Amino acid sequence: MNSFWNEYPNIQSELEVVSKIIKNNIKTNEKVIENALLELLNSGGKLLRPAFLIISGKFGDYNRDKILPLAAVIEMLHMATLVHDDIIDDSLLRRNSPTTQAKYGKDVAVFMGDYLFSRCFLLLSKNNSMEDMQEVAKVISTICKQEINQFTSRFSEDMSIKKYLKRIGGKTAALFALSFYVSAKQSNCDEKLSRQLGRIGYEIGMAFQIVDDILDYTGEEKEVGKPVGNDLKEGLYTLPLIFAYKKDKTRLEGLLSKESMTEENVNKIIKTTIELGGIEKSRELAIKYTNKTFKRIKALPNCESKNILLRITEKLLKRKY
Repeated sequence: MNSFWNEYPNIQSELEVVSKIIKNNIKTNEKVIENALLELLNSGGKLLRPAFLIISGKFGDYNRDKILPLAAVIEMLHMATLVHDDIIDDSLLRRNSPTTQAKYGKDVAVFMGDYLFSRCFLLLSKNNSMEDMQEVAKVISTICKQEINQFTSRFSEDMSIKKYLKRIGGKTAALFALSFYVSAKQSNCDEKLSRQLGRIGYEIGMAFQIVDDILDYTGEEKEVGKPVGNDLKEGLYTLPLIFAYKKDKTRLEGLLSKESMTEENVNKIIKTTIELGGIEKSRELAIKYTNKTFKRIKALPNCESKNILLRITEKLLKRKY
């Protein structure tokens, strides 16, 4: 279990149960698939989405027999998107370990991602309502649309802050929002509180992804778990570069085409992005989303989950991995 939750033993113990539920639901006679899935599950992820789902559920009538399988569904969905992301990006490392596609090949990775999606819906159908299934299906559809958008926009200099925010809103933030919202509904929170929690999840997801994209420029490979500048090499132009390009694109011209993406030029782009204030401006926006989140959290009913949310949100903004 990731040390991220050591300060919160009640959340940590619930996450251990979630991991067991996932393990029980990914069993298959195809041991290559099962072993690859177990490696991904045990690779040290923070389990943020299921943790937030658990926290959100405690604002209502928390029923662990309903909430923990739902948390497992959300994490399995997240795992499936990671596997497919790594195939598309041809990523070799994730969390300091070889990716599924690097270790087992793209064919196995595709089957593994598809298998996870199928198991995710099977588990969902056993424990949840049709409404929950529809909410999950809508988010999967949104994620897929933004994945396609991201793929077709590679190495494109037609970038804008608006397009970037829409993309991360549909990919990362949508799943965070879903975690909060479906859990609140499942715990009999009223619609107003459920939507309020969903919005908190969305804003946490936005800030989380912006910080993640900053770390692609400023992080240490050992801490981040993948090569720094990896997104750049794949032609994924994120917020720090967009801010820098907006300020002075002449300093980046000739560096952003696929053919120009050498190791030397990647380092030059990172250096130029930092010099043009791309990191600072991105961090300012992450702080803006976080402050919005703090304001919304402070308006929630008083309980231990509220205090945990405030501390975790701050911790995520300051993280180095």
